[in-house]
Formats: sequence, C-alpha cells, structure tokens
Amino acid sequence: MKRPKSKKPRKQRKFVYNADQHLRRKMLSAHLSKELREKYHRRSFPVRKGDEVQIMRGKFKGKKGKVARVDYKKYRIYIEGITIKKADGTERLFPIHPSNTMIVSLDLSDKKRVEALEKKLKAA
Repeated sequence: MKRPKSKKPRKQRKFVYNADQHLRRKMLSAHLSKELREKYHRRSFPVRKGDEVQIMRGKFKGKKGKVARVDYKKYRIYIEGITIKKADGTERLFPIHPSNTMIVSLDLSDKKRVEALEKKLKAA
C-alpha cells in the first residue's frame, strides 16, 4: 500500500487505518532528544521496546520510562511505570501515542538498527 497523494483528511485517515504492518512501524516514530539528534543527524526514529522515552504531552508530562510494549494495531506505546487504576482497583499500563514522547536513549542491541541510524552519517 503506497502513501496516498491526496490531501483530503478522509483519505489520509483511511490510509492510517488500513496501513500495512511495515508502514505502521514507521508511523510509530518519536522525536529524538537534542543529544541524539546531533549525534545521528536525524529528527525522529521508530520507537522500539527497550528504548527510554520522556513523555512531552498529557497527564504524565515530564515522566521518563522504558518502552514495555509497542502496539502496532492501536498505534500506541506502553511505558513501564506509567499506569492507571481501573474501576476494580487493578493497575494497567497506560497507552500513549509516540508523537507525544521523545526518545532519550535508544536500545542499540540490534545491529541492523544501528546501521539504519548511521545511514545518514555515511551519506554526509
């Protein structure tokens, strides 16, 4: 499925709802911190389990934590320590859209991810 050329909100929304799995991963990107931005010469990068993020918007603004889970179906990430209390008293992780977060440190255990990060550095 290609990115739509239409500017119409309805068609843009339809694309997001019906996007393929490999495109959803890219849509779940977050801005990088200033230090990471200077180091890798890029503004944003897809969020992955293990990354440390800081929440920039919403009721948990300012809090930091490790990404516990990435939900590609609902376009949300779940961060360790960011929980809400349910009506029955149990706690569960609170879903946050990655655009409302900033990546503070990256999980660089995957060699392919490091290569993808440094791709722009080689080109420059």
